[in-house]
Amino acid sequence: MRIVMKFGGTSVGTGESIRKVAKIVTDAAEEHEVIVVVSAMSGVTDELVRAAESAPDWTEEDVKNFVGKLRRRHGRAASEAISSDLILREVMGYIDSLLEELEKVLLGLSYVGEVTSRSTDLILSFGERMSAPIVAGALRDQGLEAEHLEGGEAGVITDDRFGEAEPILPACRRKAQKTLIPMIESGKIPVITGFIGRTIDGEVTTLGRGGSDYSAAIIGCISEADEVQIWTDVDGVMTANPNLVPDARTVPKLSYEEAMELASFGAEVLHPKTVIPVRPENIPIRVKNTFNPESEGTLITSESEPSEQVVKAVASSSDVGMVDIRGITMIGRPGVAGRVFSRLGEEGINVIMISQSASESNISIVVDRPEVHRAARIIEREFVGERVVERVTTYEDVAVVAVVGEGMRGTPGVASRVFRAVADAGVNVKTISQGASEVNISFVVAEEDEAAAVNAVHSEFELGEEA
Repeated sequence: MRIVMKFGGTSVGTGESIRKVAKIVTDAAEEHEVIVVVSAMSGVTDELVRAAESAPDWTEEDVKNFVGKLRRRHGRAASEAISSDLILREVMGYIDSLLEELEKVLLGLSYVGEVTSRSTDLILSFGERMSAPIVAGALRDQGLEAEHLEGGEAGVITDDRFGEAEPILPACRRKAQKTLIPMIESGKIPVITGFIGRTIDGEVTTLGRGGSDYSAAIIGCISEADEVQIWTDVDGVMTANPNLVPDARTVPKLSYEEAMELASFGAEVLHPKTVIPVRPENIPIRVKNTFNPESEGTLITSESEPSEQVVKAVASSSDVGMVDIRGITMIGRPGVAGRVFSRLGEEGINVIMISQSASESNISIVVDRPEVHRAARIIEREFVGERVVERVTTYEDVAVVAVVGEGMRGTPGVASRVFRAVADAGVNVKTISQGASEVNISFVVAEEDEAAAVNAVHSEFELGEEA
C-alpha cells in the first residue's frame, strides 16, 4: 500500500512528540510506501499571523526578538528529536537559513509599512517549512531515507488566491510525476509541508487555516495513494464535542458526505475540504491518534457503515453569527436570495447555512462570526434605494448545531425527534435548515444553549458510550 500520513500541530509540537511520529512512520514504512505531510508546530502559525499583522509597526529589535524566539523553540525540539549531531547540525543549518529569510521579510514590511495577502502567505509558510526538516531529520535519525519538500515542490500547485488558494489538479499531477513519484519509487520518504503550495509562477500560497489536511488529500490524489491518514490528538471523529458531551465516543466509520457535513459544522478533527480531492478517486481517509496509535480511529469511505442508529453524530460551533434579512416586498420577488449570495461570494464571505421562510419574507444566513457585520453592510448596500429589504439584523451570540447521519435519509420522524428533544431541554430554536440529501439537519440556537441542545440530541439518539 501507498499511504499518506499527515501529522497535525500537536503531533509535531515538541521534540518528544516528533519522536512518537518518527516511531509511527518507521513502523508503517516496514509494510508500506509512506508519504508524510506535516503541520507547523502547535501555536507557531498563530504567532506568524500576529507577526504579519504587527510587522509594519515593529522595530528591528522586535523582529530579531521574534525570530530568536522561533529559533529557540525549533532548536529545542530538534535537539530532543534527533540524537545524531551530524543530522542535527544539517537540520539547524537549514532552519537558520529560513529564519534569515523570514527576518529579511519582516524587516522589509517594517520599512514599507504595509502587509499584502501575498506577503502574509509567505510569512505563514515558515511554520511548516521549519517543522518538515525536523521531522525528516528525526526519520533519518531512525535510519530511514527521508527528505523534506515544500508543498509546491511535491506537487501542490495552486491558483493565486492568496490565503485561500485552490489546487490546479492537472498541474499538480504533472509536478508530482516529475518530483514526488520518482522519490517514492526510489525508496525515500518525502516529508512535505502541509498548508502551503506555490503558483505556476512559483509564488508561495496557503490553502487556508487548517489546510494541512487538505494538502494531505491533494497529495493522496496526485500520488495515487491507497489511503490518507490524518494523525491528530484524539482517537477519531467523535459523536459530539467531548468538551460539551462527556460521554461522546469515537465513530468507527463515516461516509464522505457525513464527514463533510460534520467538518463544515464544527467537527474540528478534519478540514471540510479534505474529502474533495479523494472522493472522485475513492481513496479512504483514516483519522488516528498520534498519542494512542493502537486505536482504530475513524475510517471515512464512500459508504457509511450500516447501523441501526439513524444519527451518527452531532456537531456544533459558536464561532458563527447570523444575519436576518426581512422585507414584505421580498414575497414573490425572484432573484433576491441569488443577489444576496452572489454579492457575499464576490466579497469573499462564506455562507455556512441558509434558511428562508415559506412566505419568502425572511432569509437567515449564518457566517463566520468575524464576518457578520461586514456581511450585513454588504447586503444593505446591495439593496440601498430599493424597497425590497426593510431590515437587516445581526446576531453574534448564537451557535449552529448540525445533526448528521446517512440513516436519516428517507427515515420519517427524525426532525420531530430532534426538535422535541431540544424543546424538552428548554432551548429555543431560532432558525432551521435541512439539505436535500437529508443527511444533515442544522439549526441555530443562542450561544448559551449550545451545550444543552447538543446534549439533548446526543441523548435522544443514544449516541453515548453506553450505546
